[in-house]
Amino acid sequence: MRLFAAVMPPQEAVEELREAVGAVRGAPPVAQDRPPVGHERLRWTGEAGWHFTLAFMGEVRDTVLPDLYARLARAAHRTDPFPLRIHGSGHFGERALWVGAAGGLDQMRMLAERADAAARRAGVPMDQHRRYTAHLTLARSHGGTDLHPYLEALAGFEGTPWRVGELSLVRSNLPTGGVPGEQPRYEVLEAWPLGA
Repeated sequence: MRLFAAVMPPQEAVEELREAVGAVRGAPPVAQDRPPVGHERLRWTGEAGWHFTLAFMGEVRDTVLPDLYARLARAAHRTDPFPLRIHGSGHFGERALWVGAAGGLDQMRMLAERADAAARRAGVPMDQHRRYTAHLTLARSHGGTDLHPYLEALAGFEGTPWRVGELSLVRSNLPTGGVPGEQPRYEVLEAWPLGA
């Protein structure tokens, strides 16, 4: 199974973000002194895929799941609930457009580190550890897309704060139908409450 640990935003946060994304997606923004370029090269993520990944595990064998579940439960238990809100925008080069987060980022980084450590200790071969950047991916680019107009349009976005109260283990089901634009399907396998 292809798995990752995540923080899932509540429905209210998704609805606010849907409105902001709809405005820029429906009418591509134009940055000052820049013509609109490459709008058709953006592949927007579906709302079902809106989450803050904490630790991407890739393909995980069924045999490690009991230990992984127990370790993730402990990671959640050791982390107190914290405030979070969707905030601003960012990008990874020309390949991904995202919105960030504000609030309890130190707690979120700690939860990400604990989820990563839980997976490693359960025997999941993890990628090289790098500093965690809280982000929710909105769109991916096939290259040549100027993301700056989108970054500028979403830079001032401030979502309503909520309290993160659980750690989720999510299964990613990759598209198999070969249909253009088909999105992965996400399924929360288990969620553990944060705190004692």
